[in-house]
Amino acid sequence: MKKINMLLAFALTILLLAGCSMQPPEWAKPKKAATTGEMTIGLSISTLNNPFFVSLKDGVAAEAQKLGIKVIVVDAQNDSAKQSNDVDDLLQQGVDALLINPTDSAAISAAVQSANNLDIPVITLDRSADKGEVKTLVASDNAKGGRMAAEYLVKQLGKGAKVIELQGVPGASATRERGKGFHEVADKELDVIASQAADFDRTKGLTVMENLLQANPDVKGVFAHNDEMALGAIEAIESAGKDIPVVGFDGNEDAINSIKQGKLTATVAQQPELIGQMAVDAARDVLQGKTVESSIPAPLKLVTKDSAE
Repeated sequence: MKKINMLLAFALTILLLAGCSMQPPEWAKPKKAATTGEMTIGLSISTLNNPFFVSLKDGVAAEAQKLGIKVIVVDAQNDSAKQSNDVDDLLQQGVDALLINPTDSAAISAAVQSANNLDIPVITLDRSADKGEVKTLVASDNAKGGRMAAEYLVKQLGKGAKVIELQGVPGASATRERGKGFHEVADKELDVIASQAADFDRTKGLTVMENLLQANPDVKGVFAHNDEMALGAIEAIESAGKDIPVVGFDGNEDAINSIKQGKLTATVAQQPELIGQMAVDAARDVLQGKTVESSIPAPLKLVTKDSAE
């Protein structure tokens, strides 16, 4: 009996030791990127149905390839709920860092906090997150760009001119910041007779502009929070047989071509590929234990027909 008890005790000890040595799931293992040089970055893009964000993604991919970093890309399709689920999936795949271009700055906060709980560094691109710890925001100075657009319209149209503002996605930090900068100048120098959201979308820009033109036939100029809405607005203006200056924001290829053709008047041009590159560099620095600034600005420039040629 004593021998049987000893054998049972020995078997139980072996089982316990085996249980203690069981590996945790891959996503819960300690990160090894900083010590081994192997890095995997998850990139969550608000939408790839927009040339600006395609360029941003391309910038991330090019810089990551140059540095030997693996990138997993997911497209939120402008759906904040899908983006939160996408980020959860990236966390479970064991990424070392997250690059997030939020669809909605408030809605993405919970996903950022989930990454914080797993000690996965988060870097946001073009738009910020309202809550959670973000190592850095890599973006253009949206407020400055809004001021640049308003100042250009004042210069072109004169003080007190009646203008319309097409706003981006409600809740997006870029919408708030571009609108804030625009109104800092426009509320003093222009007459903003209508402001309405068109969600950074070309088709919605067309529809919203058609309605606003009917209600405001005496409008003299338009500022759109991005080029896609600006190009939609131009279609509506041309269909109405009018000639109204439109200023966009982003500087995507379609917008530059439209400026060269004499359709779009101007755009506040960002450099999305550069934003993507800078975000990857920031992620690498964070994973290597380096300190990065809380905000990394990418330069802006106003593009008109003269400068686009």
